[in-house]
Amino acid sequence: MTNNHKVIAFDADDTLWVNENYFREAEEQFVLLLNDYGNEDQIMKELYDVEMKNLDIYGFGIKGFMLAMVEAAHRITNGKASSEQIYKIIELGKQMLSKPVELLADVETILKKVQEKYKVILATKGDLLDQHRKLSKSGLERYFHHIEVMNNKKERDYKRLLNHLDIQPHEFLMIGNSLKSDILPVVNIGGSAIYVPYEITWMHEEVTEKEKAMATYHEVEKLSEILQLL
Repeated sequence: MTNNHKVIAFDADDTLWVNENYFREAEEQFVLLLNDYGNEDQIMKELYDVEMKNLDIYGFGIKGFMLAMVEAAHRITNGKASSEQIYKIIELGKQMLSKPVELLADVETILKKVQEKYKVILATKGDLLDQHRKLSKSGLERYFHHIEVMNNKKERDYKRLLNHLDIQPHEFLMIGNSLKSDILPVVNIGGSAIYVPYEITWMHEEVTEKEKAMATYHEVEKLSEILQLL
């Protein structure tokens, strides 16, 4: 890997701290709540379809997910979802919003070392208020020169970020757990990327083998291994 990077960006959810696990737990509770109206596959398909339909409206994050659960419950039950069931769905969302921030292994040590040599930023997507809540709870805010909460992570979004940072693509390195959001868009605009897989991947973030094969990036098994590449 070249050493001409001026800015190193870290994704947040499932790169620095646990996130997707909480969505899976909520989905399991959602299925149990509506199991009189269908099996797990049917309920999860309906929920995912609603999430995708509303993604451009609500964006990414827990609040949009909560609204998707409410709408999916209405559709799954043909409008017969009780007020108690809707209340429990809202409570699921509130519980997710109050979860503790669980850092992944060695995160603070890694950020401290990277910060000694590079300008470090956080580049994440999702709900602005929730992402700042998690960052504040994480205790990691002091390691970042800049915080960018993006509506999405496509090529045009990264181009806007680089313009804001006043750097060229070859001076930018992105580190994250999503090939679709953190790695491929950055590589496609001429930047560098290190892929750190997480144990769970949301269906929406999956990419094809062909897409993987067409991109050049580094992959490590755990975040601490990035230090060997910098």
